Amino acid sequence: MCIIESASIMFREQVFPMTKFPNELDAVEALVALAVGRLTAEALTRACIERIAERDARVQAFVGFDPERALAEARACDRAAVRGLLHGLPFGVKDIIDTHDVPTQYGSPIHAGHRPSADAACVALAREAGAVMLGKTVTTEFALRHPGPTANPRNPAHTPGGSSSGSAAAVADLMVPVAFGTQTGGSIIRPASYCGVVGYKPSHGTINTTGVKPLANSFDTVGLFARCVDDCALVVGVLSGAADGAAPLDAVQPRRIGLCRTHAWPDAEPATIRAVENAAEQLARAGVVVEEVALPDAFAGFLDAQADVLRFEAARVFAFERTQRAALLSQSSREELAIGAALPRQRYLEAQALIARCRMLFAQAIAPFDLYLGASAPGEAPLGLGNTGEAMFNRLTSGLGVPCLNLPGFTGPNGLPVGVQVIGALGDDLRLLRAAKWIAARVGDSETASGGRG
Repeated sequence: MCIIESASIMFREQVFPMTKFPNELDAVEALVALAVGRLTAEALTRACIERIAERDARVQAFVGFDPERALAEARACDRAAVRGLLHGLPFGVKDIIDTHDVPTQYGSPIHAGHRPSADAACVALAREAGAVMLGKTVTTEFALRHPGPTANPRNPAHTPGGSSSGSAAAVADLMVPVAFGTQTGGSIIRPASYCGVVGYKPSHGTINTTGVKPLANSFDTVGLFARCVDDCALVVGVLSGAADGAAPLDAVQPRRIGLCRTHAWPDAEPATIRAVENAAEQLARAGVVVEEVALPDAFAGFLDAQADVLRFEAARVFAFERTQRAALLSQSSREELAIGAALPRQRYLEAQALIARCRMLFAQAIAPFDLYLGASAPGEAPLGLGNTGEAMFNRLTSGLGVPCLNLPGFTGPNGLPVGVQVIGALGDDLRLLRAAKWIAARVGDSETASGGRG
């Protein structure tokens, strides 16, 4: 029985009656309502469009948005036979991911109005499964550090994080149930923490990256923003071709969790320290064995190595932009790419060798545990829109290629969200998702479900 069929039975039994506005529904809730005829794709898409019209002048999550095109796509879904598990579900797309019918501009004036001839693989696969492409969401310039205009919907004076700024903000502000992001350094987990949503970076290579503007091929990963773990499991399962993606996600209690502060812990602010330590205490009270773990000494140089690889590869990916269109690049991007261009290849190879060694060491270190628990970001979202925050708590998982999720539930001193990160072994995504669903119902300031049904 697929997840939608199973959830349809739940819906008929009014386990979660439709008391929300359509745009407030989680993806699974919306798909169930569509499946049992309580909602149409057009009505759901229109509710999302109305929310965008109401809020986006302030939040500025979308950069490419054509309501009539989205409504036409939704109406076509309503007229057609069900095409797949995502039939009628609206989704947002980070603007470094190609779409054939909406410009893809990579957050840069260099590519203003650029119209790819084809959808990226992840977009094409979502549409094949019946999903409705709502619009393109703001990215930082080329997914580097220079921010776009997006504000944090929890407090517009603060950054939403980057580089998947618009996707995180759109999901958090109830504009769309799910949105695609990418992570090369910290571009999913950090904005998910800042905006208070679930962010999922699957194992490297889980979702095909064809049609995604590269930044550093060694680390580039397509992932998802959503409001619960169930939605991440379903959508990423569909896109990756996983048979498990069609089954209801069981919440499974982890037996043993490693509390992994990492070498970046000195940069943790009090709000993050409190969130991680409180989550560990809550899980211990719930019967989980939580043990402090320390990564091997080799990891002391890991963040520097990851930065070297990213910069070296990015400088070559953007050779045209930095050599032929440098005047149209932001100063921060010019500086970052210049550093990468100047790196000796030997240093790049040495960095890759250290990362490869650490991948083996990490696999050994995490093997006795169901998962690791750690920080998602240094603290709350920083004040101002000129800085998307630091990624020191994300570049480890990006460099290792392992799966990770941000679970919301905590609040910092300014009333802004603070999440915790759960990390799994490479390729062990399903185990991590099942444990994350169980954890989400038990950690947070209220010690109740921090991510809906998980």
